[in-house]
Amino acid sequence: MALPEPDLFGCPVARTAQIIGNKWTPLIVRDLVAGDRRFSELERSLVGISPKTLSERLKYLEAKEIVERRCYAEVPPRVVYSLTEKGHALLSVIESMREYGVVWLKRDCDAPAAGGAEAAAEALAGAPA
Repeated sequence: MALPEPDLFGCPVARTAQIIGNKWTPLIVRDLVAGDRRFSELERSLVGISPKTLSERLKYLEAKEIVERRCYAEVPPRVVYSLTEKGHALLSVIESMREYGVVWLKRDCDAPAAGGAEAAAEALAGAPA
């Protein structure tokens, strides 16, 4: 039996960052918001992720009870991933990260928002993640 992972971070913010601080985790959660996804669907949507990295992140998120993995006894075998209730609770954190990026981390190729920051904030309220 594996020993429990020690809690090296007393602060709730640090514990949350420990889970979502990886480059790919917020993007995996984002992709699973729409519902069940197969490994190959996640791999296609996450441009640049290696199959090994995706597999490792999914296993980690499953261990943290963020993602649920379901296997179906079909030929060929089908495995789907979905967010748990705990995973859905991360959506507000990830949405806040997206909003921050839109407002404060603009790229040169980003089109300026008509009306400035107020219009950007209004657009965020109705924009899909």
